[in-house]
Amino acid sequence: MKPRSMMVLVVLLLVFMVGSKSVYIVKETERAVLLRFGEIVDDDVKPGLHFKIPFVNTVRTFDGRVLTLDARPQSFLTLEKKRLVVDAFIKWRIQNVGKYYTATSGEEFRAGDVLSTRVEDALRNQFGARTLNQVVSGEREELMEQVIQDLSKVAQDELGINIVDVRVKRVELPAEVSESVYERMRTERQREARELRARGRELAEGIRADADRQVTVIKAEAYREAEEIRGEGDATAANVYSSAYSRDPEFYSFHRSLNAYRNSFGGEGGDVLLLDPSSEFFKYLSEPAGAR
Repeated sequence: MKPRSMMVLVVLLLVFMVGSKSVYIVKETERAVLLRFGEIVDDDVKPGLHFKIPFVNTVRTFDGRVLTLDARPQSFLTLEKKRLVVDAFIKWRIQNVGKYYTATSGEEFRAGDVLSTRVEDALRNQFGARTLNQVVSGEREELMEQVIQDLSKVAQDELGINIVDVRVKRVELPAEVSESVYERMRTERQREARELRARGRELAEGIRADADRQVTVIKAEAYREAEEIRGEGDATAANVYSSAYSRDPEFYSFHRSLNAYRNSFGGEGGDVLLLDPSSEFFKYLSEPAGAR
């Protein structure tokens, strides 16, 4: 290859290298700053194609999407001095790129350390001003809103980032006291169960006693009504018999004698009766014609 051609090739290669170093692209999901010898020239480079001076300007790009930071589980004391283990996470994004770069040198882990510390302080203050019941259920949403409000101002002033959301994933009692708390809860529930069973037995006894009383009253009233009806029936029957017998007393006497004969002589036991033939009992056998 001729020296002239070699020179042209080298020049073209240098031009290509300088041109490639002069162009950079910022994506829609990125935030960027333009530096000149380490000093910020443009603290918010817009997405798109841009040019820079090679070896003079430097571009630092950062993720502009919402990021998630898992805070370290920490122990906090409630208003009644009960210790809780709290695990939370933070949703955040870069708002002021220049301030973010100045505060963290563009290192995400540094921003995470500062955010974790600030979140711990905010949660400690909010948990310390509330009771255990309020923290667990009563005022959870209000607590989170207050933490976001307090943390957002600090994060914007110190780091140039915006706090999107802060949530508590888990609130637990320390392991050393969990078992005693659960045991106390079991004891309390067992006591309530015993009270409910005793109350139920008391009500059941009352219901049984009332049912037994009602049964006795109903039987007594039924027996009284039955006796009244039976007495009325006996009285009616006596009146009927008296009316019927008064019409023909002789026939009534004859009918009674026949029944007496049937009962006396119709038995199968072989009993022996010693009676006087001339007695009143044999009146209709000895004198059937005159018995009328």
